[in-house]
Amino acid sequence: MINITLPDGTVKQMEQCSTAMDVAKSISEGLARNVLAAEVNGEVWDATRTLNEDCSVNLLTWNDTNGKMAMWHSSAHLMAEALEALYPGIKLAIGPPIENGFYYDIDLVEHSISSDDFPKIEKKMLELAREKNNYIRKNISKADAIAFYQEKGNEYKLELLESLEDGNITFYTQGNFTDLCRGPHIPNTGFIKAAKLLNIAGAYWRGDENNKQLTRIYGITFPKQKELTQHLEMLQEAKKRDHRKLGKELELFTFSQKVGQGLPLWLPKGTALRERLEKFLKKAQKKSGYDQVITPHIANKDLYVCSGHYAKYGEDSFQPINTPAEGEEFLLKPMNCPHHCEIYKSKPRSYKDLPIRFAEFGTVYRYEQSGELSGLTRVRGFTQDDAHIFCTQKQLKDEFIKVIELILYIFKTLSFEEFTAQISLRDADNPDKYIGSSENWDKAEAAIIEATAEKGLKTVVEYGEAAFYGPKLDFMVKDALGRSWQLGTIQVDYNLPERFELEYVGSDNQNHRPVMIHRAPFGSMERFMALLLEHCAGNFPLWLTPQQAIILPISEKYHDYAEKVLNLLNNSDIRALVDERAEKAGRKIRDAEVSKVPYMLIVGEKEASEGTVSVRKHGGEDLGSLKLDDFVQIITKEVESLTTFE
Repeated sequence: MINITLPDGTVKQMEQCSTAMDVAKSISEGLARNVLAAEVNGEVWDATRTLNEDCSVNLLTWNDTNGKMAMWHSSAHLMAEALEALYPGIKLAIGPPIENGFYYDIDLVEHSISSDDFPKIEKKMLELAREKNNYIRKNISKADAIAFYQEKGNEYKLELLESLEDGNITFYTQGNFTDLCRGPHIPNTGFIKAAKLLNIAGAYWRGDENNKQLTRIYGITFPKQKELTQHLEMLQEAKKRDHRKLGKELELFTFSQKVGQGLPLWLPKGTALRERLEKFLKKAQKKSGYDQVITPHIANKDLYVCSGHYAKYGEDSFQPINTPAEGEEFLLKPMNCPHHCEIYKSKPRSYKDLPIRFAEFGTVYRYEQSGELSGLTRVRGFTQDDAHIFCTQKQLKDEFIKVIELILYIFKTLSFEEFTAQISLRDADNPDKYIGSSENWDKAEAAIIEATAEKGLKTVVEYGEAAFYGPKLDFMVKDALGRSWQLGTIQVDYNLPERFELEYVGSDNQNHRPVMIHRAPFGSMERFMALLLEHCAGNFPLWLTPQQAIILPISEKYHDYAEKVLNLLNNSDIRALVDERAEKAGRKIRDAEVSKVPYMLIVGEKEASEGTVSVRKHGGEDLGSLKLDDFVQIITKEVESLTTFE
């Protein structure tokens, strides 16, 4: 007998060579019907894989992220089986699960596939799924695996086999299809009830543009047709909310090939939005004791050698800039933190000075491959709402908590109600990925765990996701469509203070090393703007929107009164404009709706004679006739209630 420990601490005794599925059946048949995979001692396994010793088991269903991953990994194999049946002679490369679905890279050889073929492939996938073929795992020797793919003439799998060790190679078979794969997979194809192929694209083998371009087919599957229908509706809504589409329609930003890929140009309305976001955060930071600093866009290469950034990211950065002086090299700034270290170091510091908080909206530059660029979410030049706090070990937890409170305030103000705090720790099995002593890492990780517990945050722990210099707390935010985004980060760093030899004089009159906290609530202004734009579908909060009101005179006769209204609003710090076009009122209202202006103020004879405005909200709600002072009060109160940081 072996002991199986369940997540709630319950211990079940099972026969040796039992499976996680057997464990599920021992609990209830209903549960067993929904089990897709299992975590065994923290590693995801097939639910049908045998358990030979005492272990912890967490049963995974469709409600678990890793359960979905197993489903979509298995679906990639199912799609590959369908493709081999429909297009004989194709060569399969790799087919992993991704955040929402899966893809498979394929060498079509003599065949061609377009999106017009998707219904045929989907039909074949579901036909195969209904056969309820088991996913069967088999250990295979490297020699036999090589022989298998030599016979098939698949050079891609043979190349993958080169880096695999004999004794650690597995094949998976379902029906008539066999693939080189580590797994895990769902028990059988019957769990897949709905399938949709979403996109087709080109992809270089192993991401190297010097290699052959393959065909990548994206898809997604669900255990119920209803869930697929809902997902497709969400995708349609996402298209409407795409920040690239809305950014163009609302005249917020643009790109130019002449300026360069991944370098956004902010138009007047978008610039105004950014400036208000900056002002909003600067106001909150000032109350929290931050000092604004400014650093240059380039720096001597030696700065980043000292910080460790060049060794870790040098290959992915822009190439050094050579000056007329021999041997002198500069880099476009990829990070702000080394600069802030040098500001700290510019004069002697005492324990009485700490904590010191430097904040900067600093633009940084990192090279991204052209194929990776995507609107504002992946760019080559972006502005971080960066800040670095230098404090004592005793101050660390309190400072960390204060940053958490600032981020929570931002989320509340911008209506990001659903989020998870991800504690990103080091991968203990790969110490070479990180700099600094194990002792410092232990202290830094403990501080984050204690601070999040004290604030009662909903957290998940991810090993291997830490920055190279320290652990971090990342906020994973769900938008209005239920999509998860990494937004806001706080990092504890004992290593840069050591590398830059930062010191302060303690109460004992001895020199001590400060602790450094990195934080960026928005992350980057560009990515945050993209997320915010899609989250609110362009209907920005009243305090943030470029125009809060538009005045619509019903004819030219009332332009003078409209201008009078405009002046009063502007004097009350309300952003407004007048639509003086020779169009009918109905057309002006429709156009204002499309522009997503929160308030429409319609003025005619009655309004001009009574000193009022007829108020209509975006979306159609009619507020009736209001005195100008009353309308101003409505706007002012709403803005103040949202943007007051305690």
